Amino acid sequence: MGDLTTERSSATGTAPVLVASNRGPVSFSTADDGTLTLRRGGGGLVSGLSAIDDPNAVWVCAALNDADRRAAADAPDGRLDLAGHDVGGQAVRMLDIDPETFARAYNGVANSTLWFVHHLLYATPTAPAFDAGFRTEWAAYQAYNSAFADALAAEAAPNAAVLVQDYHLSLTPALLREARPDLRIGHFSHTPWAPPEYYRLLPDDVARAVLTGILGADRAGFLTERWARAFAACCQDLLGATIDHEALTVTHDGRTTHLGVHALGADADFLRERAHRPDVDERLTALRAAVGDRRTIVRVDRTELSKNIVRGLQAYRHLLRTRPEWHDRVVHIAFAYPSRTDLAEYRNYTAAVQDLAEAINTEFATPTWQPLILHVNDDFPRSLAAYRLADVALVNPIRDGMNLVAKEVPVVSDRGCALVLSREAGAHTELKDDALTVNPYDVIATAEALHTALTMPEEERADRTKRLAAAATALPPQQWFLDQLNALAPW
Repeated sequence: MGDLTTERSSATGTAPVLVASNRGPVSFSTADDGTLTLRRGGGGLVSGLSAIDDPNAVWVCAALNDADRRAAADAPDGRLDLAGHDVGGQAVRMLDIDPETFARAYNGVANSTLWFVHHLLYATPTAPAFDAGFRTEWAAYQAYNSAFADALAAEAAPNAAVLVQDYHLSLTPALLREARPDLRIGHFSHTPWAPPEYYRLLPDDVARAVLTGILGADRAGFLTERWARAFAACCQDLLGATIDHEALTVTHDGRTTHLGVHALGADADFLRERAHRPDVDERLTALRAAVGDRRTIVRVDRTELSKNIVRGLQAYRHLLRTRPEWHDRVVHIAFAYPSRTDLAEYRNYTAAVQDLAEAINTEFATPTWQPLILHVNDDFPRSLAAYRLADVALVNPIRDGMNLVAKEVPVVSDRGCALVLSREAGAHTELKDDALTVNPYDVIATAEALHTALTMPEEERADRTKRLAAAATALPPQQWFLDQLNALAPW
């Protein structure tokens, strides 16, 4: 990058560091008396931004519901902190995007198109079909990204660093670059990236726009080198970009974008402290009472299509059918929390999970043994209790950018756990040496891996867990965020 000057800048803001993401660090609901109730969120980004000790840093996010929109509309320029809301010491600008525009951008393009492409989820004989309705959704996605770019341009100080997050905002870097060429812009993809032959399912102009949108950034970050190289391959294949495979750069249209790999890790200190609070102990006592002295196989997922919950249940059923020695000696604890319930595919998938779980219990249960415990309501303390109890953790996604569950269970496990892990999870890159690797489509091989995990000697399981926990926490959220920010320093 050459010298950056502010002469071309139309800077009006004071933020030296900005983060942009669809979901922000806070959300609102409306109480019975009509007042707004604020709830703070968690996750890697919230932990990461807390590493920035600057009151002028700004987080730009979208209003996700009517209460959010009301709060954003009532705040000056959507600045929740300036409206007196306790947003955790951070400045937050929440965008009151038209609900119909938001829904089309979020559900129609981000979650029903880009997510499906990157996770290879389409049943291609019938989908996708990019018709006139999709073009309406694509226009909304463009408008949604423009709203973010405008807000970031308004808030950013001269030469500020901007970290744009994920597939919802793939067009924002180029739009922001056009408005504010002085800024140092990064984009981070929390999903996998599709290989070129699958990425080409997108309409040609859309496929190119997403790539050139991200190439508007100085750096494009990914969770694994595999995803970074897939992005580079798409740029080469669709744009004719020049790839430096050693330096991991993409040069297109006179600009060079550096690709970075930042493998987000688990927050060990938070998890270990949170996992031993009274509410977790209470749920652990209840789970132990339900399980008895049997072994446990634990999975914790959203009912997201890519998480492969159905095949995981099929593998457990195959284990019970082919290895009767496990009857009355193992319990599968499956927490499958609802996800994207406004999309029919997800509602149907949740129903399929519930139906199969019921069938397994019907086939194998006895008056004293329930082989499968399924919960579909979100309960974080209960998830941590299950982590602590797990003898085996099953993480078998079809495809996953990282998968933090695979990293979190070894960190808080009380007695050590064996990890059965899909080779298609981003976490597999770091954890494969001590996990039992499975092909997520192979139900029989997954069942055999569960048997191997259940029979693993206690000492070996404990040793593997220690190594898994060390690898899982190698890049905690704060350092993950700071590494990306420091990489944006002028070079």
